[in-house]
Amino acid sequence: YVCSTWGNNHFKTFDGDVYQFPGVCEYNFVSDCRDAYKEFSVHIQRALNSDGHPEIQYILMKLKDIAIYLKPNLVVVDGRIVKTPYYASGVFIETNEIYTKIYAKLGMVLMWNQQDALMVELDNKYNNHTCGLCGDYNGIPIYNEFIKGDASYNSITFGNMQKISKPTAKCEDPDETQSLPSCDEHRDECQKLLTSSAFADCRLRLNLEMYIQACMQDKCACNGKTDSFCLCSTISEYSRQCSHAGGRPGEWRTESFC
Repeated sequence: YVCSTWGNNHFKTFDGDVYQFPGVCEYNFVSDCRDAYKEFSVHIQRALNSDGHPEIQYILMKLKDIAIYLKPNLVVVDGRIVKTPYYASGVFIETNEIYTKIYAKLGMVLMWNQQDALMVELDNKYNNHTCGLCGDYNGIPIYNEFIKGDASYNSITFGNMQKISKPTAKCEDPDETQSLPSCDEHRDECQKLLTSSAFADCRLRLNLEMYIQACMQDKCACNGKTDSFCLCSTISEYSRQCSHAGGRPGEWRTESFC
């Protein structure tokens, strides 16, 4: 029921595919894609912050007829800046120092850490009805996202297809021919972090390998830099997903780590 994006351009679809897509345009993250009346849409725009790491600049949502625009420490509803907690017509918005959360009666919960990580939980009545970077939510990995009929797409092509066309937008599509580096030299370190005793309760709830791979890609992209983004973003996501799956991660953050 959960689609998420975090860290160094990682995405996990509702159907469990994990991929990387480094686009910096505005994209359809997840929308109701039935032909008739669309109940919701969520668009995101990423950019590199001053440290050179990708962060979500803004989120644009439509929930039935309500338009919500989110930036760090800012919530705008139908063109007006609002204070949180905010409640109106089936939408509840709350914020704290770390998260912005939106609960929509139509069957959606959105959680954003106001930086790199966004998670959307969607009622299963939308099975097979969604499109965007989160995929079609049909319960089958790969099909209809990365394989459609006779065509197969790599993750960059798939991501570029989700771009919202805006005549004034100045952003380049990422190159579809670039392949990900292997990053195998970071496997041991990532495995050690993600199998620490703090995550004992997460082991059987999540696909560990997919987070190890994401962590390896983070390390590669950071080229030896040791700031917290390079290590902590995927571990934070692993911890969030574990809690969401009913697990109880232990204290993994310390004074000197993350």
